[in-house]
Amino acid sequence: MSTVTTHDGVDIFYKDWGPKNGQPIVFHHGWPLSADDWDNQMLYFVDKGYRVIAHDRRGHGRSSQVSEGHDMDHYAADAAAVVAHLGVRNAVHIGHSTGGGEATRYVAQYGNRDRVAKLVLIGAVPPIMVKTAANPGGLPIEVLDGFRQQLAANRAQFYLDIASGPFYSYNRPGAKPSQGVIENWWRQSMMGAAKAAYDGIKAFSETDFTEDLKSISVPALVVHGDDDQIVPIADSAPLSAKLLRNSTLKVYEKFPHGMCTTHADIVNPLLLQFIKG
Repeated sequence: MSTVTTHDGVDIFYKDWGPKNGQPIVFHHGWPLSADDWDNQMLYFVDKGYRVIAHDRRGHGRSSQVSEGHDMDHYAADAAAVVAHLGVRNAVHIGHSTGGGEATRYVAQYGNRDRVAKLVLIGAVPPIMVKTAANPGGLPIEVLDGFRQQLAANRAQFYLDIASGPFYSYNRPGAKPSQGVIENWWRQSMMGAAKAAYDGIKAFSETDFTEDLKSISVPALVVHGDDDQIVPIADSAPLSAKLLRNSTLKVYEKFPHGMCTTHADIVNPLLLQFIKG
């Protein structure tokens, strides 16, 4: 397997497809998945001559199941280790959900010196998910505590419930669930460590990305579905778009959190247009 070892001894698995002189696109996956969640996008872009890169976050997929470091600073540093190892420059960074937080932190902290060309956030967790005095529209901490309790009690069933319900809006009237999509989400999630997924809930929900977003000047595309049941739109995408200096907000009616899978036929051309534009 292709891996890079971080400064604190964590082996991070990555995929690197396409011509080495092609425009690089770096994908950051959501919780508690792996680089495999980007298969549709990676195949689409490698077919168009791009260099596509995706890694498994620490504790997820094929990366080391370490006990510590399940926070956004380590996530961003791990992504930076992959980028540095591959010598990638002028890259487009695309993050979904928790990966949107990771990509935001990465671009804010490591995106200098021609490393980053553009940023895309899809169904992403910034600016901050949890309800606080400064963020009254966020998710109550009790909801997130419920996630932790369900994961600890029976994560296999918890993951199945997420994939077959709110993640892809398969719980909506008239929805047509794909058993393959559900089982692939479950497969990816169960590959990772329970500890990483448990700690990751705090990382994706309680990290405040406000200052990160304010510091980013590269062109950014913020994409969200208005039926996102995992990262509700009202407290995420429009707020991030306002904080970014050079952003475009694109909202899709009735699209779910997992739009990159369910609506890849629309998402992929949108990404291509933004990257080429």
